[in-house]
Amino acid sequence: MSYILGFVVPVPTANKDKYREMAAKAAPIFKEYGALHHVDAWGDDIPDGKVTDFKMAVQARPDETVVFSWIVWPDKATHEAAEKKIMTDEWMRGLEIPFDGRRMIVGGFSPLFELND
Repeated sequence: MSYILGFVVPVPTANKDKYREMAAKAAPIFKEYGALHHVDAWGDDIPDGKVTDFKMAVQARPDETVVFSWIVWPDKATHEAAEKKIMTDEWMRGLEIPFDGRRMIVGGFSPLFELND
Protein backbone atom coordinates (compact mmCIF):
# COMPACT_ATOMS: atom_id res chain seq x y z
CA MET A 1 0.00 0.00 0.00
CA SER A 2 1.19 3.53 -0.70
CA TYR A 3 2.60 6.04 1.77
CA ILE A 4 1.51 9.68 1.97
CA LEU A 5 3.63 12.62 3.06
CA GLY A 6 1.35 15.56 3.90
CA PHE A 7 2.03 19.24 4.53
CA VAL A 8 0.04 22.23 5.72
CA VAL A 9 1.82 25.58 5.45
CA PRO A 10 0.90 29.27 5.64
CA VAL A 11 2.16 31.15 2.59
CA PRO A 12 2.10 34.93 2.21
CA THR A 13 -0.66 35.50 -0.32
CA ALA A 14 1.66 37.83 -2.24
CA ASN A 15 4.04 34.86 -2.70
CA LYS A 16 1.57 32.63 -4.55
CA ASP A 17 3.56 32.71 -7.80
CA LYS A 18 6.84 32.11 -5.95
CA TYR A 19 5.29 29.14 -4.18
CA ARG A 20 3.98 27.74 -7.47
CA GLU A 21 7.45 28.08 -9.01
CA MET A 22 9.04 26.31 -6.03
CA ALA A 23 6.50 23.47 -6.25
CA ALA A 24 7.06 23.12 -10.00
CA LYS A 25 10.82 22.81 -9.44
CA ALA A 26 10.38 20.29 -6.62
CA ALA A 27 7.93 17.97 -8.39
CA PRO A 28 10.40 16.47 -10.89
CA ILE A 29 12.89 15.86 -8.07
CA PHE A 30 10.26 14.00 -6.05
CA LYS A 31 9.34 11.99 -9.14
CA GLU A 32 13.00 11.17 -9.84
CA TYR A 33 13.24 9.67 -6.36
CA GLY A 34 10.08 7.61 -6.69
CA ALA A 35 7.04 9.79 -5.95
CA LEU A 36 3.91 8.65 -7.74
CA HIS A 37 1.78 11.78 -7.31
CA HIS A 38 2.32 15.29 -5.95
CA VAL A 39 -0.29 17.98 -5.27
CA ASP A 40 0.03 21.51 -3.89
CA ALA A 41 -3.40 23.01 -3.27
CA TRP A 42 -3.94 26.74 -2.61
CA GLY A 43 -6.64 27.30 0.02
CA ASP A 44 -9.75 29.04 -1.26
CA ASP A 45 -12.44 27.88 1.17
CA ILE A 46 -11.00 27.45 4.66
CA PRO A 47 -13.68 28.07 7.26
CA ASP A 48 -12.92 29.45 10.69
CA GLY A 49 -13.31 26.79 13.35
CA LYS A 50 -14.50 27.22 16.93
CA VAL A 51 -11.81 24.98 18.47
CA THR A 52 -9.27 24.59 15.67
CA ASP A 53 -8.92 24.84 11.91
CA PHE A 54 -6.22 24.85 9.23
CA LYS A 55 -5.40 28.54 9.79
CA MET A 56 -5.06 28.15 13.55
CA ALA A 57 -2.94 25.03 13.15
CA VAL A 58 -0.24 26.94 11.27
CA GLN A 59 -0.86 30.33 12.91
CA ALA A 60 -1.76 31.85 9.54
CA ARG A 61 -1.88 35.63 9.50
CA PRO A 62 -4.54 37.64 7.64
CA ASP A 63 -2.13 38.21 4.73
CA GLU A 64 -1.38 34.48 4.35
CA THR A 65 -3.12 31.62 2.57
CA VAL A 66 -2.99 28.02 3.76
CA VAL A 67 -1.53 25.49 1.34
CA PHE A 68 -2.38 21.80 1.68
CA SER A 69 0.08 19.53 -0.08
CA TRP A 70 0.72 15.83 -0.34
CA ILE A 71 3.08 13.45 -2.05
CA VAL A 72 2.14 9.84 -2.73
CA TRP A 73 4.98 7.33 -2.53
CA PRO A 74 4.78 3.64 -3.46
CA ASP A 75 5.65 2.72 0.14
CA LYS A 76 7.29 4.07 3.28
CA ALA A 77 10.72 2.63 2.42
CA THR A 78 10.77 4.52 -0.90
CA HIS A 79 9.82 7.74 0.87
CA GLU A 80 12.51 7.30 3.54
CA ALA A 81 15.22 6.60 0.96
CA ALA A 82 14.07 9.56 -1.14
CA GLU A 83 13.97 11.94 1.84
CA LYS A 84 17.66 11.38 2.54
CA LYS A 85 18.57 11.97 -1.12
CA ILE A 86 16.33 15.01 -1.52
CA MET A 87 17.82 16.80 1.49
CA THR A 88 21.29 16.55 -0.05
CA ASP A 89 20.25 17.13 -3.67
CA GLU A 90 21.88 20.06 -5.46
CA TRP A 91 18.55 21.79 -6.14
CA MET A 92 17.96 22.20 -2.39
CA ARG A 93 21.05 24.40 -1.94
CA GLY A 94 19.69 27.39 -3.84
CA LEU A 95 16.03 26.85 -3.10
CA GLU A 96 14.18 29.97 -2.01
CA ILE A 97 11.41 29.04 0.42
CA PRO A 98 8.61 31.63 0.06
CA PHE A 99 7.05 30.95 3.48
CA ASP A 100 7.92 30.60 7.16
CA GLY A 101 8.94 26.95 7.43
CA ARG A 102 8.77 27.06 11.23
CA ARG A 103 4.97 27.01 10.99
CA MET A 104 4.77 24.19 8.46
CA ILE A 105 3.11 20.97 9.61
CA VAL A 106 4.43 17.80 8.00
CA GLY A 107 3.68 14.16 8.61
CA GLY A 108 3.81 10.72 7.05
CA PHE A 109 0.67 8.63 6.79
CA SER A 110 -0.08 5.00 6.05
CA PRO A 111 -3.46 4.74 4.33
CA LEU A 112 -6.23 2.87 6.08
CA PHE A 113 -8.28 2.74 2.90
CA GLU A 114 -7.66 3.58 -0.74
CA LEU A 115 -10.06 3.86 -3.65
CA ASN A 116 -8.29 3.69 -7.00
CA ASP A 117 -9.73 4.25 -10.45
